[in-house]
Amino acid sequence: MSVPGPPPPDGALAGPPDVLEASEPTPGLSATSPDEGLIEDLTVEDKAVEQLAEGLLSHYLPDLQRSKQALQELTQNQVVLLDTLEQEISKFKECHSMLDINALFTEAKHYHAKLVNIRKEMLMLHEKTSKLKKRALKLQQKRQKEELEREQQREKEFEREKQLTAKPAKRA
Repeated sequence: MSVPGPPPPDGALAGPPDVLEASEPTPGLSATSPDEGLIEDLTVEDKAVEQLAEGLLSHYLPDLQRSKQALQELTQNQVVLLDTLEQEISKFKECHSMLDINALFTEAKHYHAKLVNIRKEMLMLHEKTSKLKKRALKLQQKRQKEELEREQQREKEFEREKQLTAKPAKRA
């Protein structure tokens, strides 16, 4: 491996040799330049860079591939967890709606019991009003009978008084 030379002078292109073509003159370099061997050094350096890059890749690539695999597994696990979470959320919503339905049934039972009580009260009130109507009718009939009896009694007394009243004698 060769040691890189001094930095190129101002105006000289610094880059890989494959970019520089032989037909292009290098600015700042003459044909008889002492840096003529620099291009050969650059090809050697390119090989070294390529070998270093391969070594670097061979060193870090297995770790990177393992990391990639681990990330893929994590992503798959996240997808599974998200699906499971969505299922649990839907189950929770179903349970919550079941609680709402249970509350509605409880409320319906409560109102049904109220309706049954109201119906019992209505039947009881109907019976009481029927009894009161019968009683009122009996009382009315009794009063009418008593009134009729009083009227008859008055008529009898009036007739009796008429009969008891002195009648003037007829003079002939």
